[in-house]
Amino acid sequence: MTNIEKEFYMAAKAIFYHAGCPVCVAAEQTVANAIDRSKYDVEIVHLGTDKSRIGEAEAAGVKSVPALVMDGAAFHINFGASINDLK
Repeated sequence: MTNIEKEFYMAAKAIFYHAGCPVCVAAEQTVANAIDRSKYDVEIVHLGTDKSRIGEAEAAGVKSVPALVMDGAAFHINFGASINDLK
């Protein structure tokens, strides 16, 4: 398989950011787990315990959690906490 073929067949990255609150956990169980894993490599990031990733989340457009970043766009799901509250 060539590099171009590998790139074509590689799953896109999706990152689910949350803070561990009940809203976030429910969204993770429902939304993040519903994503087709053959199309997306899903990473779950708990910003409450991994504060070093807050800047990355902000740069991706995350304003509140839970949020899902896919294909360069941030999708905010319900409202658990503001990103500023996690700093």
